[in-house]
Amino acid sequence: MLRDSRRNAVLAASLVAASALLSPLAAQAQAAGDKIRKIVLITWPQGANPQAHQASQFVAQAWRQLGLDVEVRAMPWPQHIQVVWNEREKWDTTMWRMVGRPERSDPDEVVFNNYHSSTAATGFNFVGYLNPEYDKVAVEQRQTPEAQKRRSLVAQAQRLLDRDQPQMFLVHPSSIKAFNKDVWTEDSIVSQSGIGIRNFWTFVRATPKGAQKQMVLNSAEPVVAVSPMYIAGAASSWVTELVWDRIARVGPDGLPQPWAAERIDWVNATTVDVTIRAGMNWHDGKPVTIEDVIYSFEAPAMGNKVPMYRSAVGDIVKVEKTGDRKARFTLKAPNAAFVTASLAKINLIPKHVWEPIMKDLMNRPENAESLPNPPAIGSGPFKMVRNRGQEEIVLDRFDGHFSAPKMDRWVLRIVPNPEATLGMFRRNEINFLADYGGAPDVLEKLAKDAPQIALRSEVDIGFEYVAFNLRRPPFSDVNFRRALSMAVDRNMLVQAAWNGYAVPSNSHVSPALGYWHEPEVMKIKMGLPVAKEMLEKAGYRLVGGKLSYPAGVKETLPPN
Repeated sequence: MLRDSRRNAVLAASLVAASALLSPLAAQAQAAGDKIRKIVLITWPQGANPQAHQASQFVAQAWRQLGLDVEVRAMPWPQHIQVVWNEREKWDTTMWRMVGRPERSDPDEVVFNNYHSSTAATGFNFVGYLNPEYDKVAVEQRQTPEAQKRRSLVAQAQRLLDRDQPQMFLVHPSSIKAFNKDVWTEDSIVSQSGIGIRNFWTFVRATPKGAQKQMVLNSAEPVVAVSPMYIAGAASSWVTELVWDRIARVGPDGLPQPWAAERIDWVNATTVDVTIRAGMNWHDGKPVTIEDVIYSFEAPAMGNKVPMYRSAVGDIVKVEKTGDRKARFTLKAPNAAFVTASLAKINLIPKHVWEPIMKDLMNRPENAESLPNPPAIGSGPFKMVRNRGQEEIVLDRFDGHFSAPKMDRWVLRIVPNPEATLGMFRRNEINFLADYGGAPDVLEKLAKDAPQIALRSEVDIGFEYVAFNLRRPPFSDVNFRRALSMAVDRNMLVQAAWNGYAVPSNSHVSPALGYWHEPEVMKIKMGLPVAKEMLEKAGYRLVGGKLSYPAGVKETLPPN
């Protein structure tokens, strides 16, 4: 209730202030083009993601004050991802999130993959941002080994996105998680820089205190896919990184380190030698071979059958066997992010399982994303026992792993409702609170009343944002996008939707990555007066209280 009262007060204050701003633009109804159609803003249901849902309401209210007709349309996550990811011509704008995965500790993951034009058709650049100037900077930063020069290029990339606003960055959330200290030894719960305590290292190192030897955690969203070739949301990534190994892992300090590799050696700026560990096995009992490792990097480069991972192998010219446990990677150009963005990102897959799957896909129009649950045979520290993505995922410890977990079992329960989640946590039906979207003050009170509950919070590498579909007018106009983005006060949004558990954003590089974050992009003027002035200068006009295109502009949508 306290959270609702504060949120409503913030919203009321913002709308009262906005009501006084309608007259300047309204006075200029002359020389207008077509009236802008109704805009549909896709969002999460209230119960699944309360903060983002509330933020979408706040955003829509601000846009309505500009004279737009805005419908907020909530969609369950499977439908949401189907429309936005797979039907790229059909939607207007959507709430979205980039979760804080370890490989994003190096900015290349978001600087290149999310906005380079090569990933627009089927990859992470789903908004369709096409800018040769940005492409040049994105490529140059990954090819620059000198840290200070690369830092300058990453800052330039942030300034370009500030200028073009292909997405409306909202906040970098403060990740608030909790665990039961009666079940888990407190110092075995690992905090990873920019990620928090819900991370790979916690899952392999968490040490049971007593007879309870299974970790039961929660996700608000269903697990749409469990595949080494496709990540369909945050919870999907948690499972994937436990079932499949990688050559390297990003450590708790945010830096990459060898994992399935015994050694990673740079021979020169474009040549990397990898030596894998001896004695590794797949979950079906067959040995992990160097041929498997090579195939793991070849498969994502086959046609465009693995779009999500294609950019991670795009700089590789060839991978060749140089010994029973050794492979040499030859790169097209120097790549400063290669270990983090490729070796710590590509999942190792068994060739005997995936070669026939990929051969079949090569003869079909579908790609690997059409196989949301292929055989879950990896070599990781956990093996799949049960996959009911709408209800629960059950993984057991893989005893044959070189870093076998301390727990016996990892159980992910799908609980969309925050109140139900908290009730399960109170009753110890969940002993690790991995995904909580409710009021933080309620969780804080629970921790005060229950001494066995430990809370941890950290600003996330990831970010919450509104994605604009640049393929569709009026979002194809940078002036329109900038105005819509500047209409929303991020500081107000932090309080209204995230109850203070976030920091304002106008960048794809989080302040959690202090070395790489460009603070200059936060020095922007926000608010409805700024947005109205931008629209007026760009020729947009109010006609009968509704926003219209500049004179002579006809609205033409791409064919469905």
